[in-house]
Amino acid sequence: MINTKHLVLSAVAAAATLAAATASAQTGPAPKPDFKFEKCYGVVSAGKNDCQTANSSCAGTSKTDQQADAWIYLPAGACGKIAGGSTEPKNS
Repeated sequence: MINTKHLVLSAVAAAATLAAATASAQTGPAPKPDFKFEKCYGVVSAGKNDCQTANSSCAGTSKTDQQADAWIYLPAGACGKIAGGSTEPKNS
C-alpha cells in the first residue's frame, strides 16, 4: 500500500512539474540556441514561433501558419534553403 501511495504521489508531482514547465515556456522568448543561428521569418506553423511578432513578444504565439513577422531560430544558412524563408521580417 505504501508503494502505491508513493507511486501516485510521484505521478502527480511529475504531472505538476510538466504543466509548470510547459506554462513557463510560453511566457517569454525562446532561449538562444548554442549553435550558430539565424532568425528565419515566415516559415513557422501557427503557435510554433520562437518569439516576437507585431502583436506579441512571447514564443508560441503566432496566429497563422507562415505568419510574415513570426520567426524561428535555424542553423545559419538554412533559412535561404526553405521556400518562403527570409532572414528579414516580411511585410504582412
